[in-house]
Amino acid sequence: MQAIILAGGKGTRLRPYTTVIPKPLMPVGDMPILEVVLRQLKNAGVDRVILAVGYMGQMFQAFFRDGARLGLQIDYSFEEHPLGTAGPVGLSLDRLDEDVLVMNGDLLTTLDYKRMFDFHKSVGAAATIGTYKRDVNVDFGVVEAANGQLVRYLEKPVYHLNVSMGVNVLNINAVRPFLTPGEYQDIPDLMMKLRSEGLAVHCYEEPCYWLDIGRLDDYETANNIFETRKAEFLPQR
Repeated sequence: MQAIILAGGKGTRLRPYTTVIPKPLMPVGDMPILEVVLRQLKNAGVDRVILAVGYMGQMFQAFFRDGARLGLQIDYSFEEHPLGTAGPVGLSLDRLDEDVLVMNGDLLTTLDYKRMFDFHKSVGAAATIGTYKRDVNVDFGVVEAANGQLVRYLEKPVYHLNVSMGVNVLNINAVRPFLTPGEYQDIPDLMMKLRSEGLAVHCYEEPCYWLDIGRLDDYETANNIFETRKAEFLPQR
């Protein structure tokens, strides 16, 4: 199995920490967030990883080198300018397998990557999006109106949403026509292009823990959860 890990963002919501270190290299427990992800991928059967880096890119190369320490082959793709979440795939098209896992490098999750990858292959998808059920609490009264007249008044509603986990599997032959090397593009735009062309875009969900480490309170939560449930995130096989 092969994976591309997106690690080129500036992590502006985690400043001031990310002014001196890229977000995926921030520690969770006793290791960087990205090392947790890499160890999980290795455990799931991934043997080759491309790290798509930009901001402070040399720091990733200095820390992980060729990946031998983790039992992985790690190569690097350097962005001269931001390319979004799908653009980095375009830079590596000639180095990719038929199907590849594409994910963010700042996630804390117990998702079974191998199971998701196998699902993607079994249904013959052009792309598969990892999804997670999340409740969104609105701390205000929500007014629904039509033609200036009240239709419904919802006091502090809770919305149940399927959110993207930032974990996807792409069939490279299917997505190749929609990717131009060096061109900015985000994953949602790519998925909608595939769908508009009639290609199969599946959604995958399983019971698991998931947290996107994008804000300071999320980072604190990640540290607490990782310390108390470390064996769930890094099981020994």
